[in-house]
Amino acid sequence: MTLRDSYTTPGPRIWPVGALCRAVGDALDARFNPVAVRGEISGFSRASSGHCYFALKDDSGQLRCAMFRRAAGLLDFSPRDGDQVEVRGRLAVYEPRGDLQLVVESLQRAGQGALFEQFLQRKARLEAEGLFDVERKRALPVMPRAVGLVTSLGAAALHDVVTALRRRVPHIPVILAPAAVQGTGAPAELVRALQSLYALEPAVDVILLVRGGGSIEDLWAFNDETLARTIVQSPVPVICGVGHETDFTIADFCADLRAPTPTAAAELVSAPQAMWLGAIDLLGERLDGALGARLDMLGQRLDQAAARLGRPSALVARQQLRLAHQSQRLRYAVLSRTERLAHVPRSISADLPRKLERAVVERRERLERVALRLKLLDPALVLQRGYAWLTGADGGAIVSAKALNPGDAVVARLADGSVDLTVAGNSGPRPTPGP
Repeated sequence: MTLRDSYTTPGPRIWPVGALCRAVGDALDARFNPVAVRGEISGFSRASSGHCYFALKDDSGQLRCAMFRRAAGLLDFSPRDGDQVEVRGRLAVYEPRGDLQLVVESLQRAGQGALFEQFLQRKARLEAEGLFDVERKRALPVMPRAVGLVTSLGAAALHDVVTALRRRVPHIPVILAPAAVQGTGAPAELVRALQSLYALEPAVDVILLVRGGGSIEDLWAFNDETLARTIVQSPVPVICGVGHETDFTIADFCADLRAPTPTAAAELVSAPQAMWLGAIDLLGERLDGALGARLDMLGQRLDQAAARLGRPSALVARQQLRLAHQSQRLRYAVLSRTERLAHVPRSISADLPRKLERAVVERRERLERVALRLKLLDPALVLQRGYAWLTGADGGAIVSAKALNPGDAVVARLADGSVDLTVAGNSGPRPTPGP
C-alpha cells in the first residue's frame, strides 16, 4: 500500500489505546465537568494512604468513584454502605484500566443541608429552654430491678440489646414497648411507648431508647420536639443509644445519658453478673474474717475473766501488796514532815539574837543618818559662816531689798545673838511707778 492509498482508504480512524483514553477524558471534561451526582454508596473502602474508593449507584446505574486524601480529610462524618449522598467532582478516564470514574472533591449526605439547618435551629431553641441542662440529668441505678426498652420489633438494635442483657444480667426483667423508629408516624409511636413505660406499676428503674444507624433522614424521628419533651418528663433515667458513635439527635441531648450504640446502652445498665458474684464472694470473705477476729477477741476476754474468777487469791494478794506499798509511802512521808518541823524551832532560836542585833544596828544607823540630815538643815550653821538672818518688825523673814524703805526697823540675827538695825537707805531697784 502506498502513502497515497493510506489517505484514500475508507474506514474508521485507528487510535492508540492511551490516546483514545485521553481523548475520551478530554471530551468528558469539556462536556460534563464539573458534575454533581446523587446516589447510594456501595463497596466503600479507605486505603492506608487515606484515599477512599467506592461506587455510587441507583436503580439504573453505577459509577466508580475515587476520593483522594485531601478531600477525604474534610469529611464531617464517616460514609458507610447504603448512605444516600450527594457528591461533586470531575468525570475522568483512569487510563491504566480504561475505567470511567468520578474523582470526588466533596461529599455530603443527601438532603443534609436543609435537614441539618432545621436540626440546628431546633437544638438551639430547646437548649435555650433548659432541656439539655446537665443539672437535671440523673445518675444511673447501680442495680436496676427492671429495664424498659423502646425500639422496633424488626430492628437489629432489639437483638443487640437483648443479647447483651441476657449475657450480662439474665436475672433482670426487660419490658419492651415496641414503636416504629423511622417514618412519619414514628415520633408519635415513640412518645406513646415511653408514656406506657412511665405508667407501669411497679415502675422500671431505667429506660433504653435505641435504634441502629442510618442517614439523617432515617434518624429524623429522634429529632422530634414532642419526643424530646417526653424524654425530659421521664420519672426514671433514660439512656439514648441511637445510630452509631458519630450520629447525634435531639433525643441524645435530652436523655440522661447518651450511648454510642444500642449495645453500649445495654452495657451501661448491666454490670456483668460475674462481677457482682465476685463482689459477693469478696464481701463474704471479709465478713468471715471480721467475724473470726471478733470471736477471737471475745474469747480472749472470756479467758481473762475466767482466770480472774478462778483464782481470787491472786487478786487479793496483788491488792494487799499495793496496800502495803501505799502504807510504806505514807509512813515515810509523815516521818519526813515531822523531822522538817522539828528543825524549825531550833533554827529560829539560833537565828533570833543575831537577827535582833542586826535590826538594832540597822535602826541606829538609819537614825544617825536622819539626825545628820536635820543638822545640816539647821540655820545656825549657816549663821556661823558670817551670814545674818533679817526679820521685820512683825518677825517675818526679809528676803528682798525691795521690801525695805529708809527708816524701817529690822532685826539681824547672828550666830551668837541679834542686833536691832534701822534702814538708812536702799540701793536695790525700785518698782516703776504707774501712770
